[in-house]
Amino acid sequence: MDQAAVEYRRFLDGDDAGLEALIRAYKDGLMLFLNSYVQDLAAAEELMEETFVRLVVRRPHFSPHASFKTYLYTIGRRLAVDYLRRTARVTTLPPEDWSALQAEQETLEQHCLREERRIRLHRAMGRLNPAYRQVLYLAFFEELSNPQIATVTGQSRRQVENRLYRAKAALRAELVKEGIQDEGL
Repeated sequence: MDQAAVEYRRFLDGDDAGLEALIRAYKDGLMLFLNSYVQDLAAAEELMEETFVRLVVRRPHFSPHASFKTYLYTIGRRLAVDYLRRTARVTTLPPEDWSALQAEQETLEQHCLREERRIRLHRAMGRLNPAYRQVLYLAFFEELSNPQIATVTGQSRRQVENRLYRAKAALRAELVKEGIQDEGL
């Protein structure tokens, strides 16, 4: 049973935090998936919300033998197909709105690329020595300075600098193994 299925089971058992965790985990990806169907970000966002509303209102049964993400995206796809059937008429966008729409689409794509990069970094960091992982996490994700990291870890500033240097080298090696050449470390 995947983590999302566990969160859904928590929600079904009355814990709203399970639903919140599902929404945080899947809202962006689901919206982009739905946008690939409807070609309208606003409609995709509404369909994404409707997908989660359907989980809350209907509380459909989920088979733990399948991936929860697959289950959720199937519900969303069905809603998108229904939406397309209802709005089967041609709509036109005034030319003055084209540039704004293109800019919004590019921003969304950049956000997705940043998230994918972050996921790969986390995966590579997970394979590092725990001491390296700790200083990298504090430096990059918590944005602490070396003296702050030294205070948190109980080490000298020089030890933190050395460990951070070695951790970056180890992370670079892991990223190269994964086929990523430069992550700006």
